[in-house]
This record gives sequence, C-alpha cells and structure tokens, in this order.
Amino acid sequence: MNGEAQTLHRLVNGRLLRRGYTTGTCAAAAAGAAAWMLLHQSPCGTWQFTTQKGIALTLAIVDASFSAHTASCGVRKDAGDDPDVTNGMVVYATVCKTGKAGIFIEGGQGVGRVTKPGLDQPVGEAAINAGPRKMIQRECQSVCADWAYHGGLLVTISIPGGADLAARTFNPRVGIIGGISVLGTSGIVEPMSEKAYADTIRVELNQIRSADTQHKREVIFTIGNMGETFVRDTLGLSLYPRVKCSNFIGEALASAAELSFKRILLVGHIGKLVKLGMGIVNTHSSHGDARIETLICCALEADASLALLHAIQDCVTTDAALDVLRRGSLLPQTMHILGKRIDATLRRRLPPEMESAFICFDKKLSLPDRQGEIICQSPHADTLVEVFKHG
Repeated sequence: MNGEAQTLHRLVNGRLLRRGYTTGTCAAAAAGAAAWMLLHQSPCGTWQFTTQKGIALTLAIVDASFSAHTASCGVRKDAGDDPDVTNGMVVYATVCKTGKAGIFIEGGQGVGRVTKPGLDQPVGEAAINAGPRKMIQRECQSVCADWAYHGGLLVTISIPGGADLAARTFNPRVGIIGGISVLGTSGIVEPMSEKAYADTIRVELNQIRSADTQHKREVIFTIGNMGETFVRDTLGLSLYPRVKCSNFIGEALASAAELSFKRILLVGHIGKLVKLGMGIVNTHSSHGDARIETLICCALEADASLALLHAIQDCVTTDAALDVLRRGSLLPQTMHILGKRIDATLRRRLPPEMESAFICFDKKLSLPDRQGEIICQSPHADTLVEVFKHG
C-alpha cells in the first residue's frame, strides 16, 4: 500500500497488521484525480488523499484517460490484512462537466442499486453511502476551487466485475442488486485477525484481573463505539473495567470464565445482540446473519399476525423491523421474548456461579441529548449496573 506506512499499521498482540482503505476512499480519490485531469487537461499518476481519520495516503492512479469533455481513472482497492472479497478490485470514476453548478454523483457498472427501504440510501439510488458521497464531493470541490471552476461536475462511479462479486456478499439479501456497495465512514479498513483480536481480549482481561486488588473480578463488555458511548453517557458508568469485544462475544465470555471473573455486563446495539437470540456468538456477518429470522421467531411467539411477520421479513435492518413491531403494538412482547433468548445464550456460555447480564439498546434517539434507549435487558441488569456504578 502507498502512503504513510507508520500510520497504516496496527500492533495487535505482537503482530503488526496492515490497515487498508475502503471502497469509498478509492472512489473519492479516483473522482478527485479525474476531476483534476478534466480541468487541467494533464495526466495524473498519483493522488494525495487524507482520510476522515486524518491519515495521508498517496494512491496510484490506473487507466487514466481524458479529453476536453470527460476524464476517467481508477484506484485499486487494498484491504490490508483484513479478509475482504473486494481486495484488489479497481474502483473507477468518470467525470464530465454539467451546465448546472454542483457535484452530482451516480453509480455505473458494478455498483449496486437500492431496492428496499431502511438502508443508507433511498430506494432507487446507487448504493454509494453517505460517507463516500461526502468524500467524493470534498475532493471534487477542492479541485474546482483550485481551478476557479464554478460549473458543475457529474461523477459516475463504476466497479467492473462488481455484479459478480456482489453474489459473495450480503447485498442481494438486503435488497442491493446489480453490484457491490461503496462504503466507508473513516476511509480506513481496520485489520480483523480473529485470533489476534481474541488474544487481545484475553490480554486486556488479564490486565484488569492483575490490577484488581479487591478481587472484584468484574468487567463490562461493549461491542463497539456506540456501546462505549451508551455505557458512559446513558448508563453513567465508568469505562473501566471495560473491554471492547467487537464481534467476538463468545471468545470474550470464554476468556472471562477461564480467568474466573465473577460479574459480566454485556452492552450492545440490537443489530449485534439480536444474533445471540439464535445462539450466534460471533456476530460478524461472515459467520452468518440471523437478525431478521430471530425477530420473526420472537414475534411469532408473541402471537404476531401473518401479515406482520411478512412485513418483518421484508425488512433489511433491525431498525426497520423494530418500526414494524412498534406499529403493530408488539414491540414490548417481542423484546421480552428476545431478552429471554439472549439470557439463555449467556447462561449456556458461562458457569452457573458467574453473575451475568446484558443491556441491548436501539440507536434511534428518543430525545436530542440521549445516546439511545434500552430495548431489552436481563431482569437483573439494573442491579448489576448499580453494582458497577458504586463499585
């Protein structure tokens, strides 16, 4: 990978893992380079790009061509040490001038199109998410400003082979057809070595255990950044002792049990924790996805009508399914059943003497200053929260 090597690696349990960059980064860099060639009428061999994380990259431009009316080029995707089916593909941008001012973005060959509601983009739009769209606009606007060009640009993103590649992703299942999605909020792909991450969880638990002079042996597990924010801002708890377990919930539970922890509080968004309702404890999509199926099973047990079950089946996100359950006045009953299933999964994974609880929240904010609201939890979760709160 080109770029600042010292910032594009991450040390994980003694292994130096290489970060990659997203399809969104590729699309934005290609768009910036194509816009530059169109306005400067000169070839471009590399493109300087700064990601949302502030990491500077020097990306090689491939297949560059330009004329007085249009320019096109590509950037090859590098996923680093993350297992990614899109690694090595080329993301192209074709840029032409328009009579109307502004930056207009379209999807071309190999870019999927949204056919179901509940995704990042509305139905009918190209599956180029909001983050990449902002990056594309930023790069093109910067080129226009440097050249004092006040007209408009039409940017078409295409990914040759994307339609075939999409069959190896979850896109067809969630209602994105005809190609892959252009994704990425930070612009960088973090390497996910499963063994390295599981080992890191164990190391962090060992550190907590070693520093625990009072032998409390308790820990809060969060799935990601949203969970951290919820623990701190909504539950009012300290982020210590806390371990971010990401998708590796089963590994985290097993390590905590082996290290004789006494109390575990698991906090996460329903989009991840719902999978525990079906016994799935590695919540990465590559290990399976039973979110909607789990909610259908729980709703069925809550006496949902056939029409409501079909409506849930048509959803592509848990948030959309929750809206269906709300409108059908079955959300509390369904979440109660889901909570019992998640609790059962935790009990199966932990020895009986360990005290465990979970809190599952929905990211939809009920108030402007709230970080989310609890959608289901263990019966004794509040008690365990107070234990952590008061030490």
